[in-house]
Amino acid sequence: MIDQIIGFLTHVIIQTISSTGYFGVFILMALESALIPIPSEVTMPFSGYLVTTGRFNLYLIIFIGAVANLAGSIAAYLLGYWGQEHVVRKLIRNYGKYLLISEREFNKSEKWFRKHGEKIVFLSRLLPVVRTFISLPAGIAEMNFVKFCWLTFFGSLIWSAFLTYIGYFLGKNWNSIEVYYRKFEILIFVAGLGIVIYYIWHKYQKTKTKK
Repeated sequence: MIDQIIGFLTHVIIQTISSTGYFGVFILMALESALIPIPSEVTMPFSGYLVTTGRFNLYLIIFIGAVANLAGSIAAYLLGYWGQEHVVRKLIRNYGKYLLISEREFNKSEKWFRKHGEKIVFLSRLLPVVRTFISLPAGIAEMNFVKFCWLTFFGSLIWSAFLTYIGYFLGKNWNSIEVYYRKFEILIFVAGLGIVIYYIWHKYQKTKTKK
């Protein structure tokens, strides 16, 4: 079932980008960050492949992907900010199944935000699942909006560049990434977790030194 959904989404993404170019990439990446299940792991590698054909400019497409992620994340942030937790949870319970959003995934994002603070807004852009939902707890916690935007943009820029370069180097074989989709996400999760652990250890060592 999941494979069929991913296959359908892949077809929609390819057709959208092929028909509308940069604008299509912006819409798809914005929707992903606005809690709509459109995998950037398809959007950006395919765009990277189109760079090799001369359709897109490499740096422009990376920038558009990051700005689009920011736009969608702002929408999710505002939902959390204005709706607060009880409204967000009610929406997820009633409509989450249509958007492939579960309360368990929201709880995970909220737990990460409470545990690691505002820095996780940046780090989560490199993590599976959490990166899509982290904007909700950030909004609920009324995180400083300007800081939220900066951290989101730079985290998204790294993610966008990483995926685009994969498509760029794989060329017409860009879609081979789908075969390793879940393994790839696990690898990214482990790498991102390592970054978080290093950050916490580094902060601990600094605190220890000051004593």
